[in-house]
Amino acid sequence: MMYGFLVCRASQKATRNWLSSFNLSRSVHSIPFATVDAEGISGSQPAKVHNLVQGKWTGSSTWNTIVDPLNGEPFIKIAEIDETGTQPFVESLSKCPKHGLHNPFKSPERYLLYGDITAKAARMLSVPKVSDFFTRLIQRVAPKSYQQALGEVQVTQKFLENFSGDQVRFLARSFAVPGNHLGQQSHGFRWPYGPVAIITPFNFPLEIPVLQLMGALYMGNKPILKVDSKVCIVMEQMIRLLHHCGMPLSDVDFINSDGKTMNKLLLEANPQMTLFTGSSKVAEKLAVDLKGRIKLEDAGFDWKILGPDVNEVDYIAWVCDQDAYACSGQKCSAQSILFMHENWSATSLVSKMKDLAERRKLEDLTIGPVLTLTTEAMLDHMNKLLQIPGSRLLFGGKPLENHSIPSIYGALKPTAIYVPLEEILRAKNYELVTREIFGPFQVITEYKKDQLPMVLDALERMHAHLTAAVVSNDVLFLQEVIGKTVNGTTYAGLRARTTGAPQNHWFGPAGDPRGAGIGTPEAIKLVWSCHREVIYDFGPLPKRWEIPPST
Repeated sequence: MMYGFLVCRASQKATRNWLSSFNLSRSVHSIPFATVDAEGISGSQPAKVHNLVQGKWTGSSTWNTIVDPLNGEPFIKIAEIDETGTQPFVESLSKCPKHGLHNPFKSPERYLLYGDITAKAARMLSVPKVSDFFTRLIQRVAPKSYQQALGEVQVTQKFLENFSGDQVRFLARSFAVPGNHLGQQSHGFRWPYGPVAIITPFNFPLEIPVLQLMGALYMGNKPILKVDSKVCIVMEQMIRLLHHCGMPLSDVDFINSDGKTMNKLLLEANPQMTLFTGSSKVAEKLAVDLKGRIKLEDAGFDWKILGPDVNEVDYIAWVCDQDAYACSGQKCSAQSILFMHENWSATSLVSKMKDLAERRKLEDLTIGPVLTLTTEAMLDHMNKLLQIPGSRLLFGGKPLENHSIPSIYGALKPTAIYVPLEEILRAKNYELVTREIFGPFQVITEYKKDQLPMVLDALERMHAHLTAAVVSNDVLFLQEVIGKTVNGTTYAGLRARTTGAPQNHWFGPAGDPRGAGIGTPEAIKLVWSCHREVIYDFGPLPKRWEIPPST
């Protein structure tokens, strides 16, 4: 007991010394792991993003240039791998066996290593200068308000806190079941896949890749990570932080490439499992190419239903505004369609939502550039919706003014279109109305007290079942809606929302066996490990055992 106490004290002392040396170094020099200055990146001082393969940071013969989404200035150079340069990455993955870098029977000390790395990384992200560095870096490449970007950093830091120390090995907890006779027991173990791949989008350049990457590493896998090139600089810097915290250089490969090259790499490297977060179109292609060895957290046309009980109109309006337009609507959990009970139509809800939407401005990035759609594409979709009988523009519908956002990106005022429920359900309109617009855009409709079955029919016909909100304190209403829907992350009650992927609950779709989760022990075990059963059968044999007749 005393030995364990002394070891614990020694470990605490070493950690304090490590952290104090970091604090000292940052007071004299820049952040020790950082190779860029988030504030200083510009056309005259462009940042460079490298690849990591087989434990070495490398450049490329081809450098792709990323433009500043706020002014169009070329400000980041990406060492981009083309189809002729994938072999080192293929070789790196092939060196990892299917039983992983560690498992319950092999190198179990690595569970402890990652508990320690995670603890150090959590403490580093809690340092204000480091937190601000990542917040500002996120803002530079995926413009959103400081509070929204900081929230991403804070969720990541809390996640790392959650899996510090012994929590990593607890993820590999096994169970045993008594056998049929003396000496026999069956044991269930969580087993890694070995070589795996992670592909993540632009909208959460720190939170999504960190949570999935660490989950993969915790369970014993060797991942190759590809992040959308527009924002990959954030994760490059985070990997350098993890190296500073003790992560072995060869545990993770990091590649910058276009989608075609990454697809070729996956087919050649043949990873045992690939996690993809992004568009449904790409997800379906990968599912075929990889023969189903994939987990998906793809698009979400996310719905919110306002129940018959009207309460706290100001609060509900504010949550609707946040759900639809925070991060300029570029969340896979953003509110895409709002079903209002007729009791809400008699209130000032829509006018309050309009007022809240109109106070958003580019100056503080509460509204900003849309990185996957042009302004023209969003306006074209709006005009098609307005051709539906009974449809009308509730607010927005115009381009942002007085800005320098490059034309390759979108710049639209927060927009809401009313479409009658009966028209939404028509076969000729349904696909158009339920098309996900990854920007500050939502559809609003109304249902009467006897039309809830129509609303539920509209939800049943949707293809993506990521997030949802049922805003009501009417228990019977909640039971009916929740019981007849499938969305994987569903908020219910007066304070229900569609957006929200904190570290304390599962976030992911339902209704699809390929669905991936994020954030919790259950999500990590589901996505990054499989079940292995080991049956011990030591005997002894029964006395006077003889060979029985053939059966």
